[in-house]
Amino acid sequence: MSEFTPARLPLEWIAAALKRERGRAGLSLSEVARRAGVAKSTLSQLEAASGNPSLETVWALAVALGVPLSALVEPPVRPVRVVRAGQGPAVRSEGPGHLASLLSACPPGARRDLYFVWLEPGAVRESESHIPGTEEHLVVTEGTVKAGPRGEAVELGPGDYMSYRADVPHAYEALAAGAKFVLLVQHR
Repeated sequence: MSEFTPARLPLEWIAAALKRERGRAGLSLSEVARRAGVAKSTLSQLEAASGNPSLETVWALAVALGVPLSALVEPPVRPVRVVRAGQGPAVRSEGPGHLASLLSACPPGARRDLYFVWLEPGAVRESESHIPGTEEHLVVTEGTVKAGPRGEAVELGPGDYMSYRADVPHAYEALAAGAKFVLLVQHR
């Protein structure tokens, strides 16, 4: 055995990822266990963040769920990113009157849809989960908007930017009349 021993993956990461991916696939505990060739009790323990899974077990579960191994063992990422107006990295043009602020770079192979959205107060726009890997980027142009995944919504004003996973239920709500925002939906 070498002097370097990597830390064990926190079982909470694997448990959360297994539940998330099984839910996305719409599969029962029994069906995933059958497809992976593991005992249902083993999968149940792993989803409860107990047990001691081997690489082979986690790999078999990833194959059964149709996801890369990394989807089950990657550390959780911060699901919501907010850039307040004037706080993004900015670059000025050589000529006068032009300033660009990078809010989000496009990852390789991404597909994007871009929308301009008008909202009026009183109606919350609930959106169910999009296809796995979908992310939304939102920039408020006028008014005040509350947006984001359920339980993680953030209040935004003109010029504010946020990004979040959209493969989970999320919502948009105008907090003042005349709210407008640009919405970029990124599909992987």
